[in-house]
Amino acid sequence: MNLARTRRVNIAGAIITVITVIAAIIWAFPIYWGIVSSFKLEDEVVRPYIELWPEHPTLRHYWFALTQTQIGSWYVNSVATALGVTVLTVSTSLLVGYAISQLRFPGRRVLWWLILASFMVPTQVLIINHFVLIANMGLLNTWAGIILPQLIHPVVIIVYKQFFDQVPKEFREAAVMDNASELRILSKVYIPMNWGVTTALSIVTFIWAWNAFLWPFLAVTRTEMMTITVGITQVSDAFGVYYARQLASAVLAGFPVALAYLLFQRRVTQAITLSAGIKG
Repeated sequence: MNLARTRRVNIAGAIITVITVIAAIIWAFPIYWGIVSSFKLEDEVVRPYIELWPEHPTLRHYWFALTQTQIGSWYVNSVATALGVTVLTVSTSLLVGYAISQLRFPGRRVLWWLILASFMVPTQVLIINHFVLIANMGLLNTWAGIILPQLIHPVVIIVYKQFFDQVPKEFREAAVMDNASELRILSKVYIPMNWGVTTALSIVTFIWAWNAFLWPFLAVTRTEMMTITVGITQVSDAFGVYYARQLASAVLAGFPVALAYLLFQRRVTQAITLSAGIKG
């Protein structure tokens, strides 16, 4: 009986493993093909069939992207705006989450329900309002104009609130008895406890801001102010689009994010798990 059950478990495990491997290959193949094609000549890329390896490997498309475009400026803009979004989002969300969790003030529950309700509002719905507001403020084609509309992340607030809710009340009561201010309680008691959560949320927020396309595309018209995700759409000339150049530029654009994930994958997984748990 046990032997038959063990065999069924082994067969089921083998089937799941095979399905998982096949799904991983299907998911990874477009990435592999894009990277390999960035080393191909243009006529190899546009052939009507797929070649798994370049016939004549070349770095000319990377050289073009690095020397004939403003990719350096695009990198600087992406780093600056992504860092700005990350620092401001995490810091403000931490304060809001702490206030809703630990403080008592009029309208607290209404504010909390409004934050939860904001999940039902797609970001795209607010694009026109954001554009009109930023244009009236004269912030188009500026870092501030790119950063400010991207600071709304309800999930970060909710993660912080849930964390603060789980901290034993005795810590706060002891600090209050020592006449500590709210800012001191937050900085000396709560923040040291949640460095792991803050790090995970910061990494995921940075990656999200780095990959953002729609708003930076609308808020910026000057080439030198574009972020990397918008700038790579400009890698063309009077003769049309060169796909190999586009792919090489895309690889350069995605490399920092891929490196960040490889270095901090445990933290990224932690943040995704927290977010998925809330959205679920």
